[in-house]
This record gives sequence, C-alpha cells and structure tokens, in this order.
Amino acid sequence: MGPLAAHPYHRRMTSAPPQPAHLRELVSGLAGPGTAIRHDLHRHPELSYEEQRTAGVVARELEAAGVAVKAGMAGGTGVLGYLPATVPGREGAPSVALRADMDALPITEDTGTPYASETPGVMHACGHDGHTAMLVGTARALAQVEHRPNPVTFVFQPAEEGGAGGKRLCDEGALLGAEGGGIGNPVGRIFGLHGWPNVPVGTVASRPGPLLAAVDDFDVMIRGVGGHAAYPHLAKDPVVAAAGVVQALQSIASRGVSPVDAVVCTVGSIHAGNANNVIPDSVRLTGTIRTLRAETRRLARERFYEVAESAARALGCRAEIDWHEGYPVTTNDDAATERFFEIARATLGNERVQLFPEPGMGGEDFSYYGQHVPACFFLLGLLPKGADPAAVPQLHQAQFDFNDDAIATGIETFCALALAE
Repeated sequence: MGPLAAHPYHRRMTSAPPQPAHLRELVSGLAGPGTAIRHDLHRHPELSYEEQRTAGVVARELEAAGVAVKAGMAGGTGVLGYLPATVPGREGAPSVALRADMDALPITEDTGTPYASETPGVMHACGHDGHTAMLVGTARALAQVEHRPNPVTFVFQPAEEGGAGGKRLCDEGALLGAEGGGIGNPVGRIFGLHGWPNVPVGTVASRPGPLLAAVDDFDVMIRGVGGHAAYPHLAKDPVVAAAGVVQALQSIASRGVSPVDAVVCTVGSIHAGNANNVIPDSVRLTGTIRTLRAETRRLARERFYEVAESAARALGCRAEIDWHEGYPVTTNDDAATERFFEIARATLGNERVQLFPEPGMGGEDFSYYGQHVPACFFLLGLLPKGADPAAVPQLHQAQFDFNDDAIATGIETFCALALAE
C-alpha cells in the first residue's frame, strides 16, 4: 500500500478542515489518559452483552467531560454520548456519529504485559479496548472545542464479536436522534475504525465500496449408519461422507463463481466418534462462508446446500444443514469515503493516508449502520516502525495487543471528521 496521490478521490487538493489551533495539543494531552483507560479496560475484558463495567467506565468519563449520555441500550450495555453544535444556525444540523465497539473475546491471553487480562479465558484480542479508549478521548477533546459546526453522536457499541450489537442499536433508533430512540439530533453520517496490525502506525487506510465481507456460518450434521470398523460394508460411513463433503465444498469457490469474484468457504471444525474401531453414526461439520457481493452470497448459499446434500447422499448418508446468516458486507459509501480521504489527508498529510488495496474477508457489524446512513469504516495502523508485518501478532491471537502509539492518530482523525463542515 502506498500514498493516495494517484487515487481519483485525491486528484484535487483540499484545504484543512477548520480546527481550533489547540486541537493537536489537546489530542496530544489526551493520549496518555487514553492509554491509561485502554490498559484499565484491557485488564477487565467483558464478553458480548456483558460489558457492564466497560459501559460504566464510558458513561463516567463522558459525564465528567460534560457530554450528554444515554446508557442501557442494546440489552443494557450500549452507551450513546452527544455534544451539540456551537455554531449559530447549526443547532438542527444532522449529527456526525463516531462508533467504537467494546466487547472482548473468549481467548486466554498470552501477551505478558503488566496490564494483561485478569479475567480467566477472556481478553481484548481484537483491540476493542483501544477503540473505546480513543472514542472516549475524542469526546473529551471535542467537549473542549468551542467551535463545533456539527452535533456529534458517540456510539459505544456492545457485542461486535458475533452478537450483532450494531444491528440492535440501529433497531432501537440509535441513529434517529432523541425523538427516535437515540440522543440529540438524528445522525447524518457515521464513521468507525478498526486497529489493523499490518498497516503502519501513524497512518490510516480505507477504500470505497466493499471493505469487509459478509459472514454466514454453517453447522452440518452428516448422518449415516454406524458399525464395526472391520465391517464397513455393513455401515454407511459418515466419516467418509464428511470427507467428501469438505472436499466438494471447495468447488463453490473454484467452480461456482467467477475467478475474479471473492468467496471463501472454510470448514473450521470436524467432530466424529470416540473410538478407533467404531464407525460413528454421525459427523458434525462447522464453518463459515465469506462473500463480497449480494449476488455471490445468495449463490454460495444455494450451492452449499446442493453440494453438501448431494455429496453426502452419493455416499449413502444425508446432510442436515443449519445455516446462520451473519453480518452483511461492510460497504463504504462513496461520498462518505471521499470525505474521509479528504479530511484525513488534510489533517494527517498525504503520506499518512493509504488506499487499502483490496477488500478483506473478515466481517464487521459496522455494516448495519451503513444500511441506514452514509457510512465509512477505516483502518488505523498498529504496525510498529521497523516491524515485520508477517511477524507481529494478528487480530484474535492470544499474543495480540493494541499499539498505544496509535491512540493519538485515532483521536485526531475522529476529531477532524467530527469538526469538518
């Protein structure tokens, strides 16, 4: 990835968004407190919809900064904050929303840091502690800015890790303002970020259109007839059928869609039997399918059923499929993304803003916000200077830790997006 100079969104120069002269100084002063909050949250991680302590820290910090708070959303742990515009005539303007997710993962931490998780089997392995700390810092900075041309809504969301907390907030009217179930003015556009281990620290990256994939999960039970391992002809072996199903499913990507389209079908677990000399009655397969286009998503599901059922039947077994539709494609609105690039470039400098070269196949429930208002999701660099991208711990690994050196960049970018007229 290189600078965005050649990207069509950046052929014209833009002036820096209007910011108070002391904003960078404010941001610099909040990086330390933001790190302290991040370390505190890291010590006390909470799983999806269990973020009671985290939500309490967020609400306390927002209220101390003079930010209006609405807590108890999305099952009890979602928190909204709100700052009104201060520029005359802008009181009724649409709000700019900034979002952070708060939940941790069921992983045992192996970082060795002095602020490592104190909750057995739970850790912030995806950097949501950093996201939350940066948005708290952003709220504290913006509360000290006298010239705010836009109202700002701060969205602290539970349950990104599979719990669809973003959808739940949208369903409860978090983007609709006080009259629709949220707070303050209705949201006109929304921005969110995610720390990214392979993007250099101090930089941000994004792209128009699809950025992250749609996520669908499957649970398949291959049922046959068990028997003695020495007499397989008297059984209907579901292990052999499962092996055929796993292999055949790869044809969805290799033969079912265009070579220039994107689809991933991964079987992540296989469970069968408990003895070496017994053919079991059944085999359970679980996994995930990732796609970047609605048409491909529909095709992948259709082909999955056809392939799995036919492959199992051909070997004398049957496939019982439980399909779990997950997050939609995280698609960046063209206008919101252009705005992000222009503001980030004017704020950070062209060399610190990158065009993400291609969509990733991870999923994000930020996708739900984009179904209601123009949205742009961007990536915040975490890769330490001089580090080998292939050697650093990745998201969802027990050794992953958010890079505190990225906090100032995240706060400054969020502030700039909120203040740009």
